[in-house]
Order: sequence, then structure tokens, then C-alpha cells
Amino acid sequence: MIFSFIQIFLLSVGVAMDAFAVSIERGISVFKIQIKQALLIALLFGLFQSLMPLLGIQLAKTFQGYVESYDHWIAFGLLVLIGGKMIRESFETKEESQQDNDLRIGHLLILALAISIDSLAVGISLVYLKLPLGLTVVCMGLVTFALSLTGVLIGKKLTSNLGHKAELVGGLVLIGIGIKILVEHIWF
Repeated sequence: MIFSFIQIFLLSVGVAMDAFAVSIERGISVFKIQIKQALLIALLFGLFQSLMPLLGIQLAKTFQGYVESYDHWIAFGLLVLIGGKMIRESFETKEESQQDNDLRIGHLLILALAISIDSLAVGISLVYLKLPLGLTVVCMGLVTFALSLTGVLIGKKLTSNLGHKAELVGGLVLIGIGIKILVEHIWF
């Protein structure tokens, strides 16, 4: 049980790193951000990080009978792809002209959807991880909320480089979990 909770927490932190990085960027680029705006960002990011895995879980359950014999490879592949994408993005430079200071609800919803697409793929792999799905999805949302709120609040005081480092760490965590799944299934 404790090992499952640690795995759930690490998975939650891993998928929340995109939200954390975007939250830091929002804190850096939005002049005089208010606490209610920081809470709205965190709430939307956390909500989407909880909803998208539910959609992924449903997709996985629909096709479970077809993929049971190689489900560990699917989970491994998805987590490595997501983690690798996050690592690659951590080294990309974003031009200042691309920064958008818009905090309108429509813009924030698009951001929340964009950063939670990876959680859809993670949701697919959750079925094969044999973790308590409800607890995992709730933990993903809460961790994302907490990291997003923290990211916005500290973003004003930091350089944008921390956002890239957060994506790097998140990607490494997801790849590590993928490797663990593969090793456990093949050798244990």
C-alpha cells in the first residue's frame, strides 16, 4: 500500500510538471498577478489533469481485451514518449514574443487542455498499472493544483529557467516509472 501511494505520488508529480512549468511562466509574464488569478489557474490545471486520465481510462477499458498480453509495453511506451517529450521541451527556448499575458478564461481553458493531453495517455496506462484509479486521479488533480499554485506564486521571483528544469525532472520521473513497470512485468 505504501509503495502504491509513493508510485501514485511520483506519477502525479511527473504529470504535473507541465502545469508547474506553465504556471511559473504565467507568474513570470503576467504583471501584478493576483491571488484569485493564481487560484483560478491552479484550479483549471488541476481539474483538467484529473478529467483527462478518466477519459484515457475509459479508452483503455474499452480495448483491454485486445491488449492484455502486451499492456506493460503500452504503459512503458506511453510513459517514455510523454517523458521524452517533456525532456525535449525542457531544452527548447521559447521566444519572448510568443509569451501571451492573457488570463481570460478561454485562454486558460486552452492552456489547461494543452497541458493535460499527456494525462490522457497516462490515463490509458493507469489501467495496466493496477493502481487504485480513483485515488490516483484525485491525487493527480490535487498535486497539479498545489504545484500550479506554487508555480504561479514563485514565478514572479524566478527566471524562466526553472520552468524548463521542472519539465526535465517530470520527464525523467515518468520514464523511470515506465522502466519500473517493464522491469517488474518482465522479471518479476
